[in-house]
Amino acid sequence: MAEFLPRHAPLNEQRLAQGAHKDAALAVLATASRFIFRGSTQASAVAGEALGCELPVNACRASQHADRAALWLGPSEWLLLAPEVQENVVELAISQALRTEPHALVNISHRNVGLEIVGPQAATLLAAGCPIDLHYAAFPTGMCTRTILAKAEIVLWRTAAERFHLDVWRSFVPYVWDFLIEARARL
Repeated sequence: MAEFLPRHAPLNEQRLAQGAHKDAALAVLATASRFIFRGSTQASAVAGEALGCELPVNACRASQHADRAALWLGPSEWLLLAPEVQENVVELAISQALRTEPHALVNISHRNVGLEIVGPQAATLLAAGCPIDLHYAAFPTGMCTRTILAKAEIVLWRTAAERFHLDVWRSFVPYVWDFLIEARARL
């Protein structure tokens, strides 16, 4: 398993302080282990068992068990999330469970950062730069998709009625954060 330099915070304290808001609070989530998994239906079932969280088979859905999650990104493609300290455990468990099954497991933990938007105006804030319908009837809790926010690609996951998880490439976090702060000023 590859060794990486320590992860650094993508935003400074001044920017982070701007996140607080009663209608749409922004926060940077704790660092996490992230993997892109590709495989057949059979391989995904085995990977889900090794992860300890079933990989969803329905389009644009997420599943979660304890502190691990699996998000459907496309046919035979999932984003797997786990606490940072479990990175090697998850990678080894899935690799060993699928050692004879064709699959791809790519560690993207250093590439992405998790952001969260919480509050009664969270969906409205996201709608300022996201082209998909975020009305609760169209995008309910547990729904996820790869989309764009302004000019940045994100993975968007609705974790509760007024709570969204965004997975953003590390280099785009300042841009996405500043866009959301500016859009929120216009709510």
